[in-house]
Amino acid sequence: MDDIAAARAVHVLAVLFWIGGVAFVTLVVMPAILREHPPGERLAAFHRIERGFAPQARLWVLLAGVSGFWMTHRAGLWDRFVDPGFWWMHAMVGLWAVFMAMLFVIEPLFLHRHFRAAPDPEALFDRMIRMHRLLLAIAVVTVLSATAGSHGLI
Repeated sequence: MDDIAAARAVHVLAVLFWIGGVAFVTLVVMPAILREHPPGERLAAFHRIERGFAPQARLWVLLAGVSGFWMTHRAGLWDRFVDPGFWWMHAMVGLWAVFMAMLFVIEPLFLHRHFRAAPDPEALFDRMIRMHRLLLAIAVVTVLSATAGSHGLI
């Protein structure tokens, strides 16, 4: 297997676990927390679960970025970023950048402190649900568009 094919395999696997994890948290974990925990306990319940998932999410997002960069570099695809027809390349990089910032900068440096000091944990949990839904919707559009675009459908 050549290095671009290997990078593509790693990239697909990383995106599968990354976006699949976002979908699982958004569509399964958060609704279960809403059903199973009273309002005052929801944020703490989410953090107990998130502690096990966050390191995995960081790994998959990092691997998606490294493999995507490698494929772009090795295949000489940088010119796609100046062609509006490849807008989905920008979408992939933009989505990746948002998650990199959230997982490696914003969450560890700011959000955990904010969560501990939140005057209304239930309102914060509701805001987190809305943010997860928005990010999942953007991720679904990005994955569908990137898959279609990389196969010449758009």
